[in-house]
Amino acid sequence: MTDERPWRRDASSVEGNVRTAAVWAQLHELSESRRGELARPLRVLDLGGGTGGLAVALAEQGHSVIVVDPNADALASLARRAEESSAADRVTAVQGDADSLATTITPGSIDLLCCHGVLEYVEDPEHTLTLVADVLAPGGNLSLVTAQRIAAVLARTLAGRFDQAKTALTSADGRWGEEDPVPRRFDRGDLAEMLTRTGFTTLDARGVRIFSDLVPHEYVDAEADRQALLELEELAAADDGRIGLSALGAAVHLVARRD
Repeated sequence: MTDERPWRRDASSVEGNVRTAAVWAQLHELSESRRGELARPLRVLDLGGGTGGLAVALAEQGHSVIVVDPNADALASLARRAEESSAADRVTAVQGDADSLATTITPGSIDLLCCHGVLEYVEDPEHTLTLVADVLAPGGNLSLVTAQRIAAVLARTLAGRFDQAKTALTSADGRWGEEDPVPRRFDRGDLAEMLTRTGFTTLDARGVRIFSDLVPHEYVDAEADRQALLELEELAAADDGRIGLSALGAAVHLVARRD
């Protein structure tokens, strides 16, 4: 029997990359479920979507996708990626950020909004979620991926930097020091509360990149090793709390519904 799980296809794709496969599997399931409810392809917004890895994959599923990103070079790469795909006419690039959504996106017009790797870098995360809520249709879905504090604590501990681990554990922003390249990390409970305050109901929360950021690259040179790591990541991300591995992910993927 042929194994048709999508992440077994191409290591360079969102389905096959160990850093994106778990998020893509959940996002694909979410988008297909929402398409079934609406009986049409979705209107998708990828905020901070950069070079369009997720956006083009969603467009290839038949959805119309707008990518909003402040980086002109990233949007140029997106345009090339879209042209090389079968869905160039369903991808639109807009240079901007969360603060420009009100002037570029019709309020209440979006069925699914992806906000991946953005909340760590904005000045006011709660205000950004409010702007996101404004462009989502009632009942629309938010796919939110952002850095988790606990993973930084674990990584700095395993590196022998116990002082940095303590700082990451106790600091308000989850950073381990001034040289930390990530401006902010979150605790899962705080994120859920923030979503509630901005008009969302959290439907699911799963850790991603639970092992892949800790495993040395030389351990996954072979295809069989990569597949084994992908299987392990998938199982751990789907953990329902029985073991608790999901909480250790470098990032957390929350799915929420606009109230």
